[in-house]
Amino acid sequence: MTQGTRRFRQEDGARAGTYPGPVIKAVLWDVDDTLSDYTSADMQGVIRHFTAEGLPCDEAAYLRWRTVTDAAYARFSGGELTFVGQRRERARAYLGAQATDEEADAWFARYLVHDEACWTVFPDVVPVFAALAHRHAVLSNSNAALQERRLTALGLRHHFEFLACSDQTGHAKPAPAAFRHACAALGLPPAEVAYVGDRLDLDALGAEAAGLHGIWLDRTGPPTTPPPGVHRITTLARLPALLSAL
Repeated sequence: MTQGTRRFRQEDGARAGTYPGPVIKAVLWDVDDTLSDYTSADMQGVIRHFTAEGLPCDEAAYLRWRTVTDAAYARFSGGELTFVGQRRERARAYLGAQATDEEADAWFARYLVHDEACWTVFPDVVPVFAALAHRHAVLSNSNAALQERRLTALGLRHHFEFLACSDQTGHAKPAPAAFRHACAALGLPPAEVAYVGDRLDLDALGAEAAGLHGIWLDRTGPPTTPPPGVHRITTLARLPALLSAL
């Protein structure tokens, strides 16, 4: 093995690959379903909220909530709606299109009380920050104030130099501009930055296309070989070894 070259398994239990390149100096992080267990909190919060509002709260009701949420959030990420606007769209799916902004905001605020009570951090998160000596920052397709609040509540905010959120930067993943904006804020070239996220499409492939090291955190998926240029891990416990190998 030549100097500056390391070997690491591209997939847990899969073939090894050789990856020459500069040392990774910083890690950019997704938040929802990467650091915080967003899906579990969302499900529990919705069940509590729907129960309090007298709405059906079975599996079909939650699937409808996810469909409404995904559609509104896609419009937010595409610049069609503001962050508050997508919340109002979600509330009006239950209140009716005639609901005023004030009524929609109040309905969503009641949901947030239940949602925030369910916020949790994945158990592999705190140990990985203790094990890494890298610089850290957040790149999220979300609202900066919300992610500040979430990370502070979870006891994680102090790990990050800054939060680059799409509502403030004007760039949403997987656009290369989103990743390059964060790298510029770090003062580092993309080749010296890794991005960790739970989405293959938005996170890992988007980062790789922008010149970063895309790391796909796939906690629940079946064993699979990631696309070329993407590194797959099933737990953050494997991240320190991967970063050392890159």
